[in-house]
Amino acid sequence: MLQKLFDFFVKTTEESGYIPTAAGNIAIFILAVLLFFAMAAFTGRGIKIRVRQLTVSAMAITLAVVFSYLKLFQMPYGGSVTFFTMFFICLIGYLYGTKAGILAGIAYGFINLILGPSIYYPVQMLLDYPIAFGCLGLAGIFSHSKYGMIKGLLLGVSGRFVAHVLSGVIFFYMYAPEGWNPLIYSLWYNATYIVPDLGVTIFILLLPPVQNALKQVKRMVVEE
Repeated sequence: MLQKLFDFFVKTTEESGYIPTAAGNIAIFILAVLLFFAMAAFTGRGIKIRVRQLTVSAMAITLAVVFSYLKLFQMPYGGSVTFFTMFFICLIGYLYGTKAGILAGIAYGFINLILGPSIYYPVQMLLDYPIAFGCLGLAGIFSHSKYGMIKGLLLGVSGRFVAHVLSGVIFFYMYAPEGWNPLIYSLWYNATYIVPDLGVTIFILLLPPVQNALKQVKRMVVEE
């Protein structure tokens, strides 16, 4: 029974990994949508604020998806260098708080699972998708702090980095080159695509016009 259910939602690929079936993609999409609406239901303070939050968050997630396709290069075992993808998810946390950011990040993680799945084990899938991208929502911790977007981005991306490193050490240690410690290899592998994205984004965010624009955006989309 469980095997039939598993085969209904997931299928094996030639590379010995797994990808969702059509039914699996539909189930993941429904889960992502439910998480998205839960974000506003649990964190919004009124109908008007909730509608605005849903609209802004939907735009941010859409931009994250669009920018995820603008890849500088693709890593062989998952991960790619894309600029500003993580920023848009962290932005939701910065604007609406940690709970909203985490739920939006988890929803985006499931969407990313549909668009570019790299699944080998159930726990690995959780670490590399909903948990890793959910960590980006931790940016909301600094939503009321000076340079909060930059601090939040650093924290959120660090959380995502840790999730991917753990996944690499536990599930992909066999791909480490001979003589490499699996932890060192996982740190290096994940840093090669996360650090460039983070570095360019922080450089842009440090520009005074961008700082002023973020403050204006926050006032427009958060104030009642």
